[in-house]
Amino acid sequence: MAARALVGLGLFWVLAGMPAAAAPVDPLQLPAAASPLAVRSPLFAIARAGTRLVAVGQRGHVLTSDDNGARWQQAEVPVSTDLVAVHFPSAQRGWAVGHDGVILHSADGGRHWTRQLDGRQAAALLVDAYAQAARGAEADAALSEARRMLAEGPDLPFLDVWFSDERNGYAVGAFNLIFVTSDGGAHWQPASERADNPKSYHLYGIRAVAGEIFIVGELGLVLRLDRASQRFSALPTPYPGTFFGLLATPDLLLAYGLRGNAWRSRDAGKSWQQVDTGVLTGLTGAALLADGRIALVSQGGQVLVSRDNGSSFQRVARIKPQPIFGVSTAGANTLALVGARGVRIEALE
Repeated sequence: MAARALVGLGLFWVLAGMPAAAAPVDPLQLPAAASPLAVRSPLFAIARAGTRLVAVGQRGHVLTSDDNGARWQQAEVPVSTDLVAVHFPSAQRGWAVGHDGVILHSADGGRHWTRQLDGRQAAALLVDAYAQAARGAEADAALSEARRMLAEGPDLPFLDVWFSDERNGYAVGAFNLIFVTSDGGAHWQPASERADNPKSYHLYGIRAVAGEIFIVGELGLVLRLDRASQRFSALPTPYPGTFFGLLATPDLLLAYGLRGNAWRSRDAGKSWQQVDTGVLTGLTGAALLADGRIALVSQGGQVLVSRDNGSSFQRVARIKPQPIFGVSTAGANTLALVGARGVRIEALE
C-alpha cells in the first residue's frame, strides 16, 4: 500500500502493531498458502454463511467452520493479499474484499474462492469512466488520480463489501472507492463519481436499513443512496471523527468508530444520538444476536453488549482483552471473535 494510504487505514496493521511486509512476489498472482497456524494468525473479519462461519485475514487466509468454531478448515484462495471484510447474502454465495483492490467471490459457502476484480482492473475501469465524464476541474483531478493508480499499481484497498441479494452489491474503500455490481460480480462498475465526497475521504463501512443504503467513513462522513438520482448524498452528523463500521436492523442504524464513539439513528439518518459505550478505544466490529442483543468489539479487546437496541452498552468483564477486529454470532449466547491472534469463541454471561 502506498505510504499516504496508511493515513486513516491503520485499523488493521498499525493498531495491531504489525506493519505489512513487502511481498517477494505479486500477492495477486500467488495463492494463499495452506498453514496449520492460520487459525492463530491475524484475522480481520468474520461473517455467517447460513450456519457456517467464515473468517478472513492476512495473506489471503480464509477459514470456515461448520460447528460454531470448534474446528476450522482453510479455504482455497487464489491470492495472498490481505482480506479485511466478508459478507454472505445467502448460505452459498459470498464476497470478500481487501488490499490491492481485490474482490473475491465464493459460490460454495466460503470453501473455494475466485477473483472478480483487482486494483489493476479497478484503475482501468476508473480511467475509462472518468475519461468519458463531462470535463471540469473535479473530473480532471479524478481522471489524473485514476491514471496514477493505473501506472503505479494496485495500492488501494477495498475496506467493506455488502450485497442486498446474490446479484446486487457494493464494495467501498480508500479515497472514495465505490464499485457496484448488478450481476453477482460478473461485472463491477465504478460509482465514486456519484458520491458527495469531494475530499475523497476513506470509506470504511456499508450497510442497509429499511431498504436505505448507507456508507460511513472519515471525519463523520455518512452517505445515503438517493434512489431517484442514484447519488450517495452526504448527511449531516454531529460527530467529526471517523466511523469504522455500521450495524443495521429494521429500525436501527448504529455507526461506530474511533475512541469508543457510537451513534444511533432510528429515523434513517435524519437525527443521531450518541451512545455511552464506556470505552475509549476504537470500535471495530458489531453483531446482532438472535435474541436481539447487540455486541460491539474494540481494538483494545473489550466486548460490549446492549440489551436495549443500542441505547446503552455494558462490558462483558470476564472476557480476556485481546485486540479484536471482527465479531459474529457462534451459536446461542456465544460469539466468535477475530483479531490479531486469530479466532476464539467466547460465551456471554
